[in-house]
Amino acid sequence: MASALEDPVLIRPFRGHRAAVTGVAFNADAAGLATSSLDRFLMVWKLKTQCRAYKFAGHMEAVTSVQFSPDGQLLASASQDRTVRLWIPCIHGESSVLKGHTAPVRSVSFSHDGHFLVSSSNDKSIKIWSVHRQRLLFSLFQHTHWVRYAEFSPDGRLIASCSEDKSVKIWDTRNKTCIDSFLDYEGFANFVDFNPSGTCIASAGSNHTVKLWDIRMNKLLQHYKVHRAGVNCVSFHPSGNYLITASTDGTLKILDLLEGRLIYTLHGHKGPVFSVAFSKDGEKFASGGADAQVLLWKTNFDSFDYKEVLKHHIRRTHIDDPPHLLDIYPRSPHLHDEKLQSVEVNPTFDVTNTQTLDPPVIEISSSSSFSTLDDVSSEDLQYTPASVLAPSSKRKSENESESAVHNVDKPTGISPSLGNALEHIVEQLDVLTLTISILEQRLTLTEDKLKDCLENQKKMLLQGSQEE
Repeated sequence: MASALEDPVLIRPFRGHRAAVTGVAFNADAAGLATSSLDRFLMVWKLKTQCRAYKFAGHMEAVTSVQFSPDGQLLASASQDRTVRLWIPCIHGESSVLKGHTAPVRSVSFSHDGHFLVSSSNDKSIKIWSVHRQRLLFSLFQHTHWVRYAEFSPDGRLIASCSEDKSVKIWDTRNKTCIDSFLDYEGFANFVDFNPSGTCIASAGSNHTVKLWDIRMNKLLQHYKVHRAGVNCVSFHPSGNYLITASTDGTLKILDLLEGRLIYTLHGHKGPVFSVAFSKDGEKFASGGADAQVLLWKTNFDSFDYKEVLKHHIRRTHIDDPPHLLDIYPRSPHLHDEKLQSVEVNPTFDVTNTQTLDPPVIEISSSSSFSTLDDVSSEDLQYTPASVLAPSSKRKSENESESAVHNVDKPTGISPSLGNALEHIVEQLDVLTLTISILEQRLTLTEDKLKDCLENQKKMLLQGSQEE
């Protein structure tokens, strides 16, 4: 057992955004942090002191979500301007635009191999994109209200999504169907997150609650009522033993999932906290709030070496059979000292802010010479990040109607009225797709019932013949 462990501490605040911070994401080696904001900018912060920060301009409206690709070579962002952008996080600010949603995009998330991207939107759809080809692969329709967040499972086979229709849905990416749905009639989930082994999900509830669901047993595992306002975001510690939550009540809370209780309440933000994320090694976490601040924290509360646990999780992403029920949580030592009450950490009093000046910010405008969607050929599957976003010398015309729709906003001489008409057509096509999906489900149910009726009739005929 380790010696007495310390409480989390605030390492430093980052100030540079001019409006609420909507998303935080560490890169793979936890040396950089990306943030998104209602001020329409992305920022990339180097966590070493005295390093410059980079501000990326390109979105026309508020940026709602940000995430690094697993290798840290690309950055994805979602915006209320209805687009998703892929960025090379360097001083050139190169980005390409993915168009397809017909309403503000709420979230964006990479698959764990970095090949795919999932986005959710107020158009009630979830869209899966190819990162290599920068094109839409397919859409998922079943939510009946705005979809607030969607995320791939660690093995990439499943997607979890949450919507204002008060459901959390689990989707199978192979057959593109919804395989499970968890309903919460008291409120809707703002955010969902898979645990590291992919066996359960945590949901952040608008009704002030946090719930953990087993996605194979289809049951509620744990239910926490520790916040005084809606929960906006959650993040699992890499061990799977802890969960951190961010709430409109202005606090972050750390839950001990093995003991099933609250262990820390963290103060620091002035106003609602919208986002929180652990680094990949679990040694740090970052939070962003309505006060336009990004706070970087040192975890401290669990000193167990997670290298073996992380290898264990990585192995899970490559096996065919799902993990055993007993592996919902890894069997790692639980080193936290017994505490009867949760500890309150208030950096205003406990932590001296030694940061005199925030880093100088370099503003980078997005290069406008980049392709959207169809400009990268299928031969580019083996790619380097630079080639993903590089301008193409020739346009593929395998689907001219699709590219015409996606490139409405490009300066190609299309009139605004025609552009609006095309967008309206896309919306109507989305409605038709949803209608067809519902009809298919009803047809399947009818076929199943007819099959049952025929089987019952066959049994009755056999019983009649036996009685005769």
